[in-house]
Formats: sequence, C-alpha cells, structure tokens
Amino acid sequence: MTNRTRRISIFFATVALAACSGGQSNEGASQTAETKLTAEEFIDKVNRETAELNKESGAAYWVNATYITHDTSLLAAKATEKGLEFQSRIVEESKKYAGAEMDADTARQMKLITAGTTLPAPSNKRDQAELAKITTEMGDLYGSAKYCREDGECLAETDLIRIMAENRDPAELLDAWTGWRTISPPLRSMYQRFVELGNDGAREMGYENLGDLWRGGYDMESEAFAAEIERLWGQVAPLYNELHCYTRAKLSEKYGNDVVSTDGPIPAHLLGNMWAQQWGNIYDLVEPFPGVGQFDVDAALVEQDWSPVKMTETAENFFLSMGMPELPDTFWERSLLTKPRDRDVVCHASAWPLDNGNDVRIKQCIEQTEDSLVTLHHELGHIYYFMMYKGQPILFQAGANDGFHEGIGDTLQLSMTPGYLRELGLVGETQSGDEAMINQLMKLALDKIAFLPFGKLIDQWRWKVFSGEITPDSYNQAWWDLRTQYQGIVPPVERSEADFDPGAKYHIPGNTPYTRYFLAHILQFQFHRALCDTAGNEGPLYNCSIYNNKAAGERLMAMLEMGASKPWPDALENITGTRQLDASAIIDYFAPLMDWLKVQNDGQTCGW
Repeated sequence: MTNRTRRISIFFATVALAACSGGQSNEGASQTAETKLTAEEFIDKVNRETAELNKESGAAYWVNATYITHDTSLLAAKATEKGLEFQSRIVEESKKYAGAEMDADTARQMKLITAGTTLPAPSNKRDQAELAKITTEMGDLYGSAKYCREDGECLAETDLIRIMAENRDPAELLDAWTGWRTISPPLRSMYQRFVELGNDGAREMGYENLGDLWRGGYDMESEAFAAEIERLWGQVAPLYNELHCYTRAKLSEKYGNDVVSTDGPIPAHLLGNMWAQQWGNIYDLVEPFPGVGQFDVDAALVEQDWSPVKMTETAENFFLSMGMPELPDTFWERSLLTKPRDRDVVCHASAWPLDNGNDVRIKQCIEQTEDSLVTLHHELGHIYYFMMYKGQPILFQAGANDGFHEGIGDTLQLSMTPGYLRELGLVGETQSGDEAMINQLMKLALDKIAFLPFGKLIDQWRWKVFSGEITPDSYNQAWWDLRTQYQGIVPPVERSEADFDPGAKYHIPGNTPYTRYFLAHILQFQFHRALCDTAGNEGPLYNCSIYNNKAAGERLMAMLEMGASKPWPDALENITGTRQLDASAIIDYFAPLMDWLKVQNDGQTCGW
C-alpha cells in the first residue's frame, strides 16, 4: 500500500463516516422544536442537514487538497470549524433519545453519530476553532513539505519516494530517509495539542480517550476489538518472521554484515520504501530464482505510452467486466489524474465521495508505473463502494467498517494476475512452474505480508499516545520501540526527541486511523477466497482472477450496497459465509512460499 488511502474530511468522517463535508445549519431555529421530534424524525433531520453540509465543505476540502494556498487553507479550516460545531450539536441532541424506543435502523444510525467519530469536537467553540486550525495546518505542512539539500535542490515526497525505491547506494538512501524526516519536527507541538483537544472531545462523549472512541466504532467492545487485532496478528506473525529472516540474509549479502547483521533488526532505509512498510521495491535483491517468470509492466506502460486516462479507463473496465456500472461523466471531468506543474497539491492518492456519492472523484498523481495502475484499481474500489451504497441514508453511507472500504480495492488487486496483465497487453507469455510461482508469491509477500506489522503498530502507538501511556517527551522513542518490536527494523542513524518521526507518515498529521489497513490486508484475502469460490475457481488462490466474472460481481455488489446499515459481521457473512475475521486465507494463499522460506532459513538465526 504505497500512498493509496482516500483522504476523508474531518467532519464527514466524524459524523457520517464516509465522505467529505462541512457547513452549518441554522441552529437557533431548531433548538426549541428539537425536543418535540421523535427519534426517527431526529435522524431524518440529521441526514438531511448532513447531506446539505457535505456539498459546501466537500468543495472546500477538495480545492484545498488540489490547490494548497493560504486562501484555500482558510476555506478548509472554516469548513472544518463549522463541521465540528455541527457535530458537537447533534451529538448533544442525540443524548435526549437515550433509552427511547425506536426501530432498529434508527437505533443504529443514532449509534453511528458517535461511534464512527475519528475527531470528536469539544463543545467549547474556541477549542473547536483551534482544533480546526491545527488539523488544517498539519495537513498543509505535510502536503507542501520539501527537503532542500545543501546545493539548493528541493525534493518533494514523491521525489524522495522514488529515490528510496530505485537507488541502491546506502549513503543516498540515508540522505533521502533523513531528509524527509526534517519536515516533521514542526508538527510535534501541533500534534500534542491536537491530542489534548481530541481527547477532550472524546471524554465529552463518554469515552476515556480518543483511542477508546476509535476502537468503539467496530460493533464490539473496545477491549474485545484490541484483542481481535492481537489474535489476527498471531495468525500471520510466523509468516512475517520467515520473510524477515530471509530478506535480512539477502540484504546482508548485498551490503555486508557491518551494515546489516544476520541476527538483528534491519536498518529502515534499506527496504525500498520511505517507511519500510512495504518491501516490493527491493524484489531484485531478494528474488528467489533470478529472471524466472519475470516481466516489466513499468517498461510496457512507457513503451506503449499509456496515458493517465487510459490507465484509469483500464481500471474502470475491471469493474465493468463484473457487471458494475460505468463511472459518471463528472468523474472524468472533475478528477485530478496528474500532478499540476504550477501549484502544490496533496499527491497522496485518494477517492472522494462529494455531494453524498452523486459526485465521485479520485485524486492521484498518476505515473507510467505498475504501482500507479495497481493504485487505480484500489481507488476505484472505493469509488464503486461509494456508488453502490449511495441509496442508503447518509449515516449508512460508509463501509461495514473502515477495513472493508480499504479491503475492497485490495481484493481487486489480487486478481491482477499475470494472466490479467497479459490480457491488457502489458506482458507476454511468461514462464510457469514452481520457480515462477515462488517468485510471484515472493513479490506479493514483500508488499502484503511485510505490511502487516506496520499496519498494526501505527494505531498501537496512537492509542498509547491518546491514553497517556506514551507521553510527549517519549513520542519518538516509543515509536521506534514498537517498530523494532513488531517489524524488526531500526533507524539507520540515532534519533532523539528532537525528532518526530511519526509525523513523517501522512496518516499521523492527517488523523487517518490506520488499523483499517491492517484489517484490509486480512479481509482482502478472505474476500478473494470467497469470490473465487463463487467464480468457480478450482485452482490455487494465487492464480485466481475474478476479472470478467459476473457471478463474483453480483456477490460483491450485494455486500457493497449494504454500506454501514448492518453490523460488519453481517456484511462479512454476506460475502464469505462466516461472521469471523480469519487470516487463514493468507496462510492458504502463501503456503508454498512459507514452505520454501523455511527451507531457505534453515540454519539461520531468525528473529531479532
């Protein structure tokens, strides 16, 4: 997952769970009449007001993300401030209906007013304004950040990401790694205040802290959800440990034992990714059987001169092949598909449901790379989710849980098999056999399996920050303690509390909960196995593609249309036949690779 998350606006994420929003209604006119409304009438009112508010501030957030200036930042901050004030009001009003009789749909929507909140607004208007200002400033600082070298060359995040992916000189990798982390120390004090204000808002809602509120949005008790994450990690940790052991040995061969030891953590700048969250870019260094089954999608995209529009149309065609509708004309008119040369934008790829799903867009700085093509399939997964559930009430216009939203796009990526790429004309006939299969699984594992501990620990760090277990004077040390514990990596140079390395990851200043990505990596394999069964697949999971299969498309659409109208176990059962999250599909998918890794690691000192 290389910068593939949708950017969700502050207000809609907190109130309606799924889209960009803001604005404000005439509060005073409704206050005296509010107590006369039934619970059902109150929810109808919230849905109507939210629908209207979304239009105004959705536009403000979009313009700010695609044209970062002082003026657009001011508009976004004002939209956030209005949204937080609106949220605070409806949360307070909803308390009047505690214990009241209401139908099941109304009760669920009443719960979602608070349970899906990612940034609760304090009731104090001065605090609301401050919180809105901080969130906007953090986003702008990250989105416009550049690392300027001594020679005057300034590099944006995308430039540095490319260096981390392609360069093999440890000194240049270290420069890019440390350079990007010079942008985040100014975020530290802002983030500390952000946590204080967010916790105040959470406590006003009856939660212990912001992390307790986040965990409470999964149709289960906060403690039970945390335990569920640990259970799932326990299922996949053995596979990660074998992959880490093998990768470390290969990197030690490349760089020498003095740079990468064979029995300790791996330096974080050598794994091909700015955050060491995915390792696919160092595939050439760890490839099990060099050259076997190899193909170069990047080269084909360049040689055939695929435009951003053609790449997007290709991703759309995947969904069309399963019986889904065409993207609306406004998608093509209003999406941002390339990085403008004349202004700062947030290039982080994202999908946007503006105007309550009637106006859907993506924002992506598309390049002629396989990664961009994969990302497009992911982002359109969000878009089609938006389109499928737009008939639901606003409060139900969201994924069954946030992991579902991320998991849908990733599920489609698993169907981007060599056979699918061959049909697109991007690869020719490739070698088959066990060696080619191991190479194929290794390439995918470097992204999917390597990501799992990172996907888990981001929010583990935040939950501890929100609870006070991690204090501001230990932000950075605690960050690296967790990264070493779960990922088995260490910073390549000494770090201190003068640094704020968590802030160098978009989702921290962007306040995007991250457990959704861990869940998505579990769910996508569960979904893939279920949809492949529906499609009649009889071979191994790693060879299955649901491209051009209408039966799989129908089953997928039936789940997407539910939105958040039912608890997520209902949606999971709808598509998989089971109500429990289960990582066994990952184990099944990568079973041949696991067996192969165990043989390769025999005699190695695995672990760190």
